[in-house]
Order: sequence, then structure tokens, then C-alpha cells
Amino acid sequence: MPSRSLENRFLNENPTHMIRPRRNRRTPAIRSMVRETTLCPADFILPMFFHEDASDCPIASMPGVTRWSLDSLIREAGEAYAIGIPAIVLFPKIEEALKSPFAEESANDEGLVPRAIRALKAAYPGLCVITDVALDPYNSDGHDGLVQRDARGELHILNDETVAILCQQALCHARAGADIVAPSDMMDGRVAAIREALDEENFTQVSILAYTAKYASAFYGPFRGALDSAPKDGDKKTYQMDPANAREAIRETLLDEAEGADMLMVKPAGLYLDIIAKVRETSTLPIAAYQVSGEYLMLKNAAAGGWLDEKAVVLESLLAIKRAGADLILTYYAKQACGWLSE
Repeated sequence: MPSRSLENRFLNENPTHMIRPRRNRRTPAIRSMVRETTLCPADFILPMFFHEDASDCPIASMPGVTRWSLDSLIREAGEAYAIGIPAIVLFPKIEEALKSPFAEESANDEGLVPRAIRALKAAYPGLCVITDVALDPYNSDGHDGLVQRDARGELHILNDETVAILCQQALCHARAGADIVAPSDMMDGRVAAIREALDEENFTQVSILAYTAKYASAFYGPFRGALDSAPKDGDKKTYQMDPANAREAIRETLLDEAEGADMLMVKPAGLYLDIIAKVRETSTLPIAAYQVSGEYLMLKNAAAGGWLDEKAVVLESLLAIKRAGADLILTYYAKQACGWLSE
């Protein structure tokens, strides 16, 4: 007869002393006492789209999300700040006439983003303003870096030449008053170069939130529709990470930390919880995770169809991201989530 484990013997011989984990789930009060992971408004960063137009534009690819005018951006950011969201991240839609192969507009001190930063910091000095540092909104080719074609016509994204422009873009944002610059381009060496450029200009207080593990995901489509920033040719697989790779994320984590990043990001979030956990185990730096446009749209459409309870699934998805190890969550649901959490 096979031997029984000690636990089985105990349960069989002492049925009145059965171990019952359910006792810790019995009432709402007990569940709240032993809850391991919680959400609060300070966990959220609100991504905000805006443009030069005087009118607001609902984004067809992202129901419930709007591309704001500058005035509306200030108002909406103020509402988010008032309910406890500590930070926003800015994503501009640049006019087509201002786009160019060398993305010169990205470092224009009187451009749309610097003007927005100055207005936001004047209105809400305590609001943390994060800026996206990448060339795709400004590049007429729609890539995060400068594009070159070889003699055979094959497309190449230039790394070091792109990094030089990213440094100028980061300095432009710092001069305008940005608290954190967030390079999302995935060029090699850009964190160290941006840190050096900022420090040389005495912007030692400006932080870098590095998009450390940004994958070449199919879930970015609605975002690119919001900004009209899709590549005109080719794809981003030579610089964004292969979704099949996990160990590579650790390599990127170690590099960005060594180069001087203050915070690290994983993007997307929901399908990459394992990557968030691996980065969390590797680094002591704060970890951000981006619940991207495709993730948002799936939840939104399923709820609109009556198949899912929107409040329940959104809060569960955000809780899972935090449980995996994220300290900060970029989500288009930030304002709604704050409202649900206060109920």
C-alpha cells in the first residue's frame, strides 16, 4: 500500500482540524486585511493625445479616447491631477507639413510639445509631466529613427545618428520643464547619451523613464491610428523586441540600468506579465508597464458588446499588471479606474 503524506494523514485522522484557506476569504473585511496587491490613483500614468487644432477629435480606433486641443489638454490633465493621478505622458499628433526625413521639428523649442509642457507646468506645478522621446511623430517615414536605403533599396534604421537627434529632443523637453523624458525608440545606447546630454546642460534633475522592453507588438495599431504615425514602409522589428524573447529583456534591463535610467518600462503589459516579473526580479528600479491601445480596445469592445463587465475586467487587468511587479501603469483607463476605486 502506498505511503500517505503527513498532511493526508493529518487530514484523515484529524478531520476537525482541517486546514481551511477559505477562512481568509470569508468576509469583505477579512479579504481586505489579507489582500496582497492593491490599486490606487498614484499607481497610474495617463497617456494623453493632443494636436495643434483648436477643436477636440474623438479617436475612432480608441472609443472613449480623444485627441485634445491644447486648451482641452490643460483642462483634462487638471481633472486627472485633481483625482489623484500624479503623472501624464504626452503624445503629439504633428501636422504633416512639419514632418521631415530628419525630424527637425522634434527639437523645436516653440513646437507643440514644448508649448504644452510650459502650459501644463504653469497651470499645475505639482503635476509630473512625462514626454515621449522618439522620432516617429515627426519623421516623414513614420519610423522611430532615421531611415536610409542601401544600394539594393533595403531600408535601414540608423542608430547613432538617431540617438544624436533624440538627445536634442530630450534637451528641448527639459528646457520646457518636463519632469521625465521617456525614450521609446529602442535605439542602442540612447539612455547613456541622453543622460550625458541632460547632465552637460545642468538638467541633472530630469529623470529618464526608459522603454526598456518594448516589443514589436501587433497591439499598437489603434495608437498609430490616433497619431497617424505608422511606418510608411517596412516595420519596426529591427529595433523593437521580438515577442518570442524573454531573456533579451533582462539584457536590455541591465543595459538601461547601467546607462543611467531612473525607471524602466515594459510594453505591452497584459500579454507580457512574465516579462514584468522578470524585470522586477532583475532590477531595484521602479518598473512601469504600458497597457497599450490594442489591450484597451479589446476590453472596451467586449464590454460594449455586453460580454464582459467593464469595471470588473479593467480593474482585474490592472491588478494583474501590478501583481506581476509593476510600480506604475500607463493606461487609458486611468481616470475611469480612479472613479471605480473610489466607489
